[in-house]
Amino acid sequence: MLTIALAKGRTAEDTLPLLEQSGWPLAENFFTSRALVFPAHSPILGELQYLLAKPMDVPTYVQYGVADLGIVGKDILLEQQSDVYELINLGTARCTLCLAGKPETKMNQIRRVATKYPRLAEAYFRSEGLSVELVELGGSIELAAVIGLADAIFDLVQTGATLAANGLQVLHECHKISARLIANRSSFRLKQDKLEPLLVALQKATTDGEGWI
Repeated sequence: MLTIALAKGRTAEDTLPLLEQSGWPLAENFFTSRALVFPAHSPILGELQYLLAKPMDVPTYVQYGVADLGIVGKDILLEQQSDVYELINLGTARCTLCLAGKPETKMNQIRRVATKYPRLAEAYFRSEGLSVELVELGGSIELAAVIGLADAIFDLVQTGATLAANGLQVLHECHKISARLIANRSSFRLKQDKLEPLLVALQKATTDGEGWI
């Protein structure tokens, strides 16, 4: 049985139509059930299942072989540097990893930054020749800059509406992000014949990801 780990939230919502368009067998109740495991069937591939997981967990499931394939944002892959194959840039769930803060914020004034991405944030500020204190948070990163916990935030931005609603703006765009198809290294070698029809169909239907890392 093939197992595919799919990141919950916007990644799943944006990517499931692409999978359907590609002819991937999908569970009928993806959008109505609160289940976390969804069985599906293909006349060619036989039985398979999807796991809905938190984005941060998808590479772990794939790396350790619980899932053969995974679909997750490039931000997670960059941050975790998991030992998986990155197969296809799906071009879905596009957003930008940004440094953001109040409009008057200057780079040389930033001393403390809130983020979900400490590894990427550290690398970014090192490249800028700046030393800052990183505060790792799990959600509502914008709040840290609004209430003064941090001078700036390092986080994903989709439309900028949440930033604007909280009196913040993008100070610098750091990484373009989109969803990626990843594979367990052993599964890819052992099940390549079984995976190939899925991969070929998906590659043909994939949105052009040019310019997105």
